[in-house]
Amino acid sequence: MRTALVYHEEMTAARLLWDDPECEIERPERLTAAVERLQQGGLEQRCLQLAAREASEAELGLVHSPEYVSLMRGTQALSTEELQALSGQYDAVYFHPSTFHCARLAAGAALQLVDAVLTGTAHNGLALVRPPGHHSQRAAANGFCVFNNVAIAARYAQKRHGVHRILIVDWDVHHGQGIQYIFEDDPSVLYFSWHRYEHGRFWPYLRESDADAVGLGPGRGFTVNLPWNQVGMGNADYMAAFLHVLLPVAFEFDPELVLVSAGFDSAIGDPEGQMQATPECFAHLTQLLQVLAGGRVCAVLEGGYHLESLSQSVCMVVKALLGDPAPPLLGPMVPQHSALESIQSVRAAQAPHWTSLWQQERRPSPVSPGGPKCKAAEAQTSAVLSSLLDRLHLCATPPVRTAIALTAPAAAMVLPPDILRQEESAPREETQAWARLHEALTQDTAFTALGKVLHLLNGILDGQVSSGIATTPAAASTLEVVLRQGLSHGAQRVFCVALGQLDRPPDLDNDGRTLWLNIRGKEAAALSTLHVSVPLSGTTGGFLSCILALVLPLAYGFQPDLVLVALGPAHGLQDPQAALLAALLRGPAGGRVLVLVEQESTCQLVGVLARVLHGDPPPSLGPFSVASPDDVQALVHLRGQLEAKWEMLQVAAPSGVP
Repeated sequence: MRTALVYHEEMTAARLLWDDPECEIERPERLTAAVERLQQGGLEQRCLQLAAREASEAELGLVHSPEYVSLMRGTQALSTEELQALSGQYDAVYFHPSTFHCARLAAGAALQLVDAVLTGTAHNGLALVRPPGHHSQRAAANGFCVFNNVAIAARYAQKRHGVHRILIVDWDVHHGQGIQYIFEDDPSVLYFSWHRYEHGRFWPYLRESDADAVGLGPGRGFTVNLPWNQVGMGNADYMAAFLHVLLPVAFEFDPELVLVSAGFDSAIGDPEGQMQATPECFAHLTQLLQVLAGGRVCAVLEGGYHLESLSQSVCMVVKALLGDPAPPLLGPMVPQHSALESIQSVRAAQAPHWTSLWQQERRPSPVSPGGPKCKAAEAQTSAVLSSLLDRLHLCATPPVRTAIALTAPAAAMVLPPDILRQEESAPREETQAWARLHEALTQDTAFTALGKVLHLLNGILDGQVSSGIATTPAAASTLEVVLRQGLSHGAQRVFCVALGQLDRPPDLDNDGRTLWLNIRGKEAAALSTLHVSVPLSGTTGGFLSCILALVLPLAYGFQPDLVLVALGPAHGLQDPQAALLAALLRGPAGGRVLVLVEQESTCQLVGVLARVLHGDPPPSLGPFSVASPDDVQALVHLRGQLEAKWEMLQVAAPSGVP
């Protein structure tokens, strides 16, 4: 089993024993609703289920003072009046006779998950816990949090498993100041938090939650705060934050383990966050994190107080951890002006510490004609959420996650047993009709390959297969056929990434349904907003900048329902680069990806591509190397030409906006 699910029903024992409007939202039903939804969706059964254990007091002491642990132990014997009095000494906290036991289970669940992932028992996992932890400090409970579950897990991973670099991603809507305080001078832990801030007017009302709080001493640059100064942030804002802030820094940091403070009060419908991000957005965020640290991702529940939104978001995270394709993100992918201001401020604050950020800085572009398209959804939240959840119920996963169609047998290729080796072909008449477009396709081997590719493409478009990879001796001709067949067979928008000696078909439709991106050659050029060319970088930093700052923003902004990746002759990609590209492009079209590979490529490349399309993490790119000045100039040039049309490319709020 690849995904661990850690839980214990005894964590539902603690509950509020007196009237307190501020604390009443943290209730046992938060866990039971999430577990029931996982069971109803058949997801719990697909996971390696682990019963949480209690963390020992020595393990709690990795983060908390002995005096504080002793004080919490003493709550087991207090009366209701004494518990209420002690609770009043802290900010937004309540205690119950079972709190100490529940909090030890919550911390222990995080440790069990780390053990399972770092020993190879599981690839990744989720710990469903309460009370949450990210506000808790060395000697103080805070914000419903008793012990800092994720911080303890990070220290435990370092002490027990010898992990040197840990990334903590906190997507809860509140700032996890407890985690920040614990690691703010520690360069071995990179802490990223986005949070509702509103210029310091939202809880916990801390100056150190702003973007210019970057850590202390040797830890400067290892605290990354992205403050949201307005409510209503949605999918585009969250994706832009990952693509333009978190992921560039994370790849440069190169973590060995990713811990997620997974709070879902940042999801639509939650009364605390008042944000608009939909549950499937968290599947996309999880998929993006899985390309780091060899896929070793451990998510630990934090907040989330709208039970339906919480439980659906939890399911989306588990599906992503299991390798299922994420449902496509609907609605306009246009970051809000306030979000771009926040992204701009955090990039400026972090640029002195991360070469991947300072290299890309450029002046904000003028506002595009018609003004910014940055209004938060004003529809009734309950109606919007209801519609979204109805759609999620109808979003079926294709019966075949990944299929592979080879021109010739490759007995030496080792693949997971549930990857389908497709031998069927499209009807001969259909293949012959398409082969007439190019004489090269009438040759025996190319004709056979074309038939298999068409059958695979039809399976993807008909919802029977999620993604696939096919080899062909005639990549250029086959790619043109696939494009035309896709557009005529129901695909509304196709995003095509072509590498190597592959040219855009000259008479391809010009109605906005195809976005063609060439990665090759010596010059960067936007021949139109739908035809872009960029050189292939020779450094890891340059390649990552191209993918994160150009390819993915274009793909998510275009919102295709099919992604084509074509590796033609002399494509120049190393296997890990091709794998990372394919893995990241699983997101924009809801997993509908077809990769075409020139037959001369190795079985090893085909095998690694098949595995990442199936949900496995891509291999490491190796040591980070800085992008060349030419790479940076090419990227800045293209972004300047394209960001008025494709606003997911923007990393700063446009100038000229009142």
